[in-house]
Amino acid sequence: MRFAICNEIFKGWDVHRMCAFVRQAGYEALEVAPFMLAPLVTDITAAQKAELRQAVKNEGLSISGIHWVLAFTEGMHVNHPNPEWCKRASDYLAEAVRFCAEIGGTHMIFGSPKRREILPGVTPEQAVEWALDTFRPAIRQAEKSGVTICMEPLGMNETNFLQTAHEAIEFVKLAQSPAFRIMLDVKAMCSEETPIPEIIKASAPYTAYFHANDRSLKGPGFGDTDFVPIAAALKETGYNGYVSVEVFNFDDGPEAIATRSRQYLRQVFGE
Repeated sequence: MRFAICNEIFKGWDVHRMCAFVRQAGYEALEVAPFMLAPLVTDITAAQKAELRQAVKNEGLSISGIHWVLAFTEGMHVNHPNPEWCKRASDYLAEAVRFCAEIGGTHMIFGSPKRREILPGVTPEQAVEWALDTFRPAIRQAEKSGVTICMEPLGMNETNFLQTAHEAIEFVKLAQSPAFRIMLDVKAMCSEETPIPEIIKASAPYTAYFHANDRSLKGPGFGDTDFVPIAAALKETGYNGYVSVEVFNFDDGPEAIATRSRQYLRQVFGE
């Protein structure tokens, strides 16, 4: 397994300082939220991409992928009853895959709970059909670019569409593409009735990425979520992808979040 951390933790840091600290803290990769570079992925310049690639290379890091791809976008929704909203989302997702490949990333995480919410008057069947149609161009682009799109199941407090790992798996299976898989997020799995180790084992054939965090929205080891059985389940299933630290509460500061999370992961994974 390789360990990564998300760049939004380091708000206000330049990319060279960020990458140097990420390496110092013991991570092997960086996960990129595009909005940290520009409001839209299509606004990110060639110079910004080149600087990011160089900063990562200088520290011997990799870019694991991108996430928060529809954050701060307007007029986009993957299963909206207005087809124009879906078309804009579809075009944008394909551009996001291209951006991911251009900076050397291999995974595009799709969470975006409000951009996939089933809206009033839309049936679950319609939501699935429209969302799949929206993703098809991005999936084709991912197949050509060596990127894996990872659908993120999120709990009922975040969205009403693809709330469980099982639902996400059934959705990605419809695309019949090795470039369309799921990712698992510890915070989200805490909302499921099934114990997390069981979810990990049942989802193993379709899991391409993993987010490490706590039910408190802080980093792993900052709350009461026990990662020992989580690490054991990942090892048992032979998972060899990225384990990426993603947090939503930044009160502890970037240095403490990055350092303490990595120390805890070393402990529970027996490094």
